Amino acid sequence: MRCRFRPLLALPCLLTALSISLAHADDPVPVAVVAPAVSATTSALRLSGSLSAERHANLSPRVDGLVAEILVDAGSRVAEGDILLQLDPAIATLTLAEARAASAETRAARDETRRLLDEALLLRERNHIGESEVATRRAGLALAEAALNAAQAREETAAENLRRHQLTAPFAGVIAARMTDEGEWIARGDAVLELVALDPLRLDVRAPQERFADIDGQTAVTVIPDSRPDRRLTGRITARVPVSDPQARAFLVRVVIDDPEAALLPGTSATALFELADDRHRLLVPRDALLRHPDGAHSLFVVADGRAQRRSVAIGREGPEGVEVTSGLAPGEQVVIRGNEVLREGQAVHVVDGPER
Repeated sequence: MRCRFRPLLALPCLLTALSISLAHADDPVPVAVVAPAVSATTSALRLSGSLSAERHANLSPRVDGLVAEILVDAGSRVAEGDILLQLDPAIATLTLAEARAASAETRAARDETRRLLDEALLLRERNHIGESEVATRRAGLALAEAALNAAQAREETAAENLRRHQLTAPFAGVIAARMTDEGEWIARGDAVLELVALDPLRLDVRAPQERFADIDGQTAVTVIPDSRPDRRLTGRITARVPVSDPQARAFLVRVVIDDPEAALLPGTSATALFELADDRHRLLVPRDALLRHPDGAHSLFVVADGRAQRRSVAIGREGPEGVEVTSGLAPGEQVVIRGNEVLREGQAVHVVDGPER
């Protein structure tokens, strides 16, 4: 009989405990809140293209001649001013020697004419010769000076012609191809060597017509070489060609990579990531504000009129500044970042810290 009445005796205790529990449930829960940060929205435009050398030249000699010596081959790295090819200089050397001899002869004649004029001036002071003789000798000196200037010009021409028998590198790079050999006669305009600069390289991509206007010279660009997908290189836009391909309706955008340590090769492919500004803005909240549900959805609590309100939210990208909330949250709302683990919908809360108000 005693066992039958035990539940009845315990019922008041249970009711008392439940009343105490409900009383504690109505006590405000201390929480920390923060207002969502507002940040400008950016979008990434990914375009693929091919790397090419900004400087590429098919080199040819500046005079006709017989190839006497080739100092480089395909694959040779050269510096600006290096001698790459030597034409047979025999005739040019003799021509220069003849021009120098002619210059020496005219210089001697000029000196003699000057001596005769000085002598005439001295005799004129003593009135031993007439003024006309002095004038004649002055004219002779002028002719001698002109003859010397012409001879010196011919000498400089011969020296320049001799220098042009050497083909030098106009810029630093690598020899991509050799199209001649020793003993071959070549003429001006004949391509004999192909020189390609390895730095800087440029990446040409085609931007679609709907995004071309969003790209300007200040747009941030990251280049990812397909041969080295782990590398991230900084590029700069050097050209935007506002003439579209009528077939593809795309516009040329040229990106230059100023990184001598990149070790990239012309002809390889790469991807350019353009960071484009958007008219929209995004809301960012700390990761601690988000509650993850078993189905993969997310929610958070906001404080309104001293009560907790649960909001189902959709999230976007995550970064160092926070997690992007794409829907379910309004700017300026107070988002709970601490104490949200034990909150229930409509529960009273007490803000212990948060944004300045």
